[in-house]
Amino acid sequence: HASPQPLEQIKLSESQLSGRVGMIEMDLASGRTLTAWRADERFPMMSTFKVVLCGAVLARVDAGDEQLERKIHYRQQDLVDYSPVSEKHLADGMTVGELCAAAITMSDNSAANLLLATVGGPAGLTAFLRQIGDNVTRLDRWETELNEALPGDARDTTTPASM
Repeated sequence: HASPQPLEQIKLSESQLSGRVGMIEMDLASGRTLTAWRADERFPMMSTFKVVLCGAVLARVDAGDEQLERKIHYRQQDLVDYSPVSEKHLADGMTVGELCAAAITMSDNSAANLLLATVGGPAGLTAFLRQIGDNVTRLDRWETELNEALPGDARDTTTPASM
């Protein structure tokens, strides 16, 4: 039997999950949208903000304002829930590059907060997004509060099209 078309599969997933799903498929060479579903609706970013955060950090590295090799030291009280990598480096700290890797590959929340501090916090990350032309995405809180995701709350949200 044939597998469902992408939009039909997304609608089925929404039904099975009793929730909303949003996505966009684009041709990056042309910028043309190939498939979209709820592409302009806001969704809580949750941990996907870590990708944008590391992009902001790398932009600072490219501009000469940050170094991937710079070591950041932190204390036990800087750790938040779910910090599988950063909790192991209290004694020696971690480099900016290591923090990016921990945030992206392990979704380490403390690594994300330490990096967020280097870009000016949630307001600094939102300002970076405005600077690169994203007028939709917003980060308002730190880990782990940003995961609250209350219905109708625009804080810490983005759209599939913006991502």
